[in-house]
Amino acid sequence: MARALHSASTAPDVELIVVEGGRDYGTIEAAGEYGAKVICTGPGRAIQMNAGAKAATGEILLFLHADTTLPGGYDSLIRKALQSSADTVAGAFTLKIDSPDRRLRLIEGLANWRTRAFNMPYGDQAIFVRADTFREVGGFPVMPIMEDFEMMKRLGRVGRIARVPEPALTSARRWLENGFYRTTFINQAIIIGYMIGVPLKTMKGWYG
Repeated sequence: MARALHSASTAPDVELIVVEGGRDYGTIEAAGEYGAKVICTGPGRAIQMNAGAKAATGEILLFLHADTTLPGGYDSLIRKALQSSADTVAGAFTLKIDSPDRRLRLIEGLANWRTRAFNMPYGDQAIFVRADTFREVGGFPVMPIMEDFEMMKRLGRVGRIARVPEPALTSARRWLENGFYRTTFINQAIIIGYMIGVPLKTMKGWYG
């Protein structure tokens, strides 16, 4: 959390909002150190992100996971990406995983290829979107899992999704704790399960 907040606080005139989903792991204290506004909600990533977006006053929304760190100058990179074409409404950063494990370079490569080929970045790539577009598509769908996947589908219907070449650095914690092969298998099983209609609650159980 502290690393994510530090990276976000490096840009001037940025409104920091931290949404706590009921499991306070020192969130309020960490947020206070960086002057962030704290909102408390029930659990659920979609619920939390929608609450943060509702409280935000800016024209651009950036959704940053607690275990993801932004590159320097991220604010200028976001504005440049949104101005890259008239139909660009959202975007995300290139994925980089914080580990020297060479196997994770494959995961990065596949994720970044998916973003380029299918306009389908995931939440750990620090998704950003114009605030008016976010409201137009109804925000993140309240789902126990895959809310970022569904959100990208909605945004892709109304405009272009840009990819920032500079990387957002995300934690390798899940791979380190659960093992590379098990984590990769579960991630892919969830994507396939979503495509074929496996109940969301079942897939949430797989994810843990």
